[in-house]
Amino acid sequence: MNNARNLLQVMVAFLLLAFTSPALSQDDSYTPTPENIQARKVFADSKFGVFIHWGIYSMFAQGEWYLQNAVIDKYEYAKAADAFYPHRFNAKEWVAAIKDAGAKYICFTSRHHDSFSMWHTRRSDYNIVDATPFGRDVIKELADECHRQGIRLHFYYSHLDWARDEYPIGSTGKRIIGRDKSKVDWPAYYKFMNGQLTELLTNYGEIGAIWFDGWWDHEKDSVPFDWQLREQYDLIHRLQPACLVGNNHHQSPFAGEDIQIFERDLPGENKAGFSGQEVSRLPLETCETMNGMWGYKLVDQDYKSTETLIRYLVSAAGKGANLLMNVGPQPNGEIPAVALQRLKEMGEWTKKYGETIYGTTAGDVPVQPWGVTTRKGDRLFVHIMNLDATELLLPVDCKVKKAFIFDDKRVVKTKRTKEGVKLFFDEKPSGVDYIVELVTK
Repeated sequence: MNNARNLLQVMVAFLLLAFTSPALSQDDSYTPTPENIQARKVFADSKFGVFIHWGIYSMFAQGEWYLQNAVIDKYEYAKAADAFYPHRFNAKEWVAAIKDAGAKYICFTSRHHDSFSMWHTRRSDYNIVDATPFGRDVIKELADECHRQGIRLHFYYSHLDWARDEYPIGSTGKRIIGRDKSKVDWPAYYKFMNGQLTELLTNYGEIGAIWFDGWWDHEKDSVPFDWQLREQYDLIHRLQPACLVGNNHHQSPFAGEDIQIFERDLPGENKAGFSGQEVSRLPLETCETMNGMWGYKLVDQDYKSTETLIRYLVSAAGKGANLLMNVGPQPNGEIPAVALQRLKEMGEWTKKYGETIYGTTAGDVPVQPWGVTTRKGDRLFVHIMNLDATELLLPVDCKVKKAFIFDDKRVVKTKRTKEGVKLFFDEKPSGVDYIVELVTK
């Protein structure tokens, strides 16, 4: 018993060292619990999740920012709730399709910037049960089905609010009609948020993470805005110690956060302009849309190809990160047919090749023009996605015991050189992801 306890303590200490980064936090006063450290490892091993942006904004079919972008009256916008009747919503079908795609968790938008809550909250009657003819708590149904099918559930939660008068207006929401600026009351709004978070972490079983968004709404304030994040993070960790906290603030991680989020970019890249922050040692996640928008938009049918999505998943894994891939359900509650097809095709790939990304870390070779590498123990997976040659030099120090094509186990010839290990192929690697497995020592 003592040996087992000592081993557990050593494992926790190792994971704590691996998944914390005090140097990149505002302070180092946050010490995650053993349950939280274990949850970080589970999260880091997952590699693939599905983001779901769904709310009454889907009624307008103009994306999730319609209230902000259309410059309309918040009260007129709210009338959409009275017609929101997603009669084709089926939590069992949603979860089954996402699980079959190979995703290990779902991140669902519990409340977006428009203030509408997708569960039966007691903090506001502006929610899917009290304000719609549908009258069903979709988060309850989704949570029950996730627990039943063994897939983790995370909640997106908006820090900013375009409709509640208590919220201090930031860089967005200024053009929305109907806001009463005389009613701004941050303490009341902060209490409201924490009350809702308490509901989400009390009434819906085990929750994998809270995914915050909106901090950037006040990043340009002349006087730094105090979101009181640490107290909020501590509340979450008190309610569910294993629940991870992430914040899409586009900054280096703050104290109390358990994962680092990148928007529309792989860690270390900044093509979209949101992700110039330094990469921490926390578990990493990048979120990206399947088409162009997060929420449902009728005219946005420019879906990324299955090949593009698979390669993005593999590229994220090559950087030690998860891919949180977004879908925007229709107002009737159905996931768009094209999105379902993409999920199905990704599932066909993950069933065959998921072993080369799940439970892996970033490989020995940094991202290259030809592809990436991932590692699991003594197994190094070489993911070749763009190589116009029959030879490939890997700048690695490890010794290779054997090398073979992952697909059919055909032997790949290798040669040790001063620069590393060279692989020789009978033909140029082709396909979505040509995988070579090296057994190393």
